[in-house]
Amino acid sequence: MEEKLTSRAGIASEPQYVGFWARFLAMLIDSVWLTLILIPIVFLLFGQDFMSAAMMTSENSAEMAATTGASAAGGMLVQLLLPALLVVAFWVYKSATPGKMVVSAEIVDEKSLGKPSTGQLIVRYIGYYISSFIFGLGFLWIAFDKRKQGWHDKIAGTLVVRK
Repeated sequence: MEEKLTSRAGIASEPQYVGFWARFLAMLIDSVWLTLILIPIVFLLFGQDFMSAAMMTSENSAEMAATTGASAAGGMLVQLLLPALLVVAFWVYKSATPGKMVVSAEIVDEKSLGKPSTGQLIVRYIGYYISSFIFGLGFLWIAFDKRKQGWHDKIAGTLVVRK
């Protein structure tokens, strides 16, 4: 079933789906602002020792992580939950993250082309993890799908269209 948008002149037209490269750029932009928000919060909550342990890759990092065990668990929680809350909040209130806003894209319900429900958006975020499995094939799928849907979009029943 193909959706049609009605233009101001009353003529039905296809929605303009946002493709892989525009969405990839949006993801890069979103990664930057999320990182800029997360680093100071994690630093304030867990301190220098945790940040040092998180950035180390040598054998010393295991020793450092053992001394900050509780902080590590809390840090993982913050690093997983805070981005989820920020991204889903942007989706709920703006139908897009800052990266999607830059590329003039918005998330819509695939059936009505209206605003998706909060439940759909939460499922969409969880679907990101599914899309990232197996070498990110769920995201690469966007490049080949007729409606430019990633697996997370298909799971949640959403589309990404031009504003």
